[in-house]
Amino acid sequence: MAINYNGEVTVVLDMQHRTPGNLRAFVQATLRSIRTGKSSDVRFSSTEKIEPVPMISKKMEFSYKDGADYVFTDPENYETVTLVNELVGDAKNYLVENGVVTVTFVEDKAVTVEIPASVILAVTNAPEGIRGDSANNVQKPVTLETGITVQVPLFIKTGEKIRIDTRTGKYMERA
Repeated sequence: MAINYNGEVTVVLDMQHRTPGNLRAFVQATLRSIRTGKSSDVRFSSTEKIEPVPMISKKMEFSYKDGADYVFTDPENYETVTLVNELVGDAKNYLVENGVVTVTFVEDKAVTVEIPASVILAVTNAPEGIRGDSANNVQKPVTLETGITVQVPLFIKTGEKIRIDTRTGKYMERA
């Protein structure tokens, strides 16, 4: 969610409700300022009032990379949004052309990019497995179309499509 904190719109990245044994309960939150992009840890007492700010989430498609920035298109009205590398973060490892992501906006400014739990990527470079090396769950490193390297079973070959878990970055299955 987004809140108004000290007159500035911030996005709540993480939140924990804590109740220490001999103290009053409080909420520990990590906030990121939309204006500056800096994160800070803040402690709220249970009696403090916060002012929520409306957020809008849109399904968008990744179009292309423009230098260090990433361009996304709204499939409904074909408007484009350019996002900086820092905002896209680790999602860039799983972005393929026309891949659908969820972009969250606060006050018409993009604040987060969420990718699906799993994506299908093509293998661009897979070395041959060593014959007779299959006693246990042996894996080999392969390079995917986005440039990342993951460990996969020996039977995966160049050109195949595989499903990757975007939360852990690990191989799930053939696609």
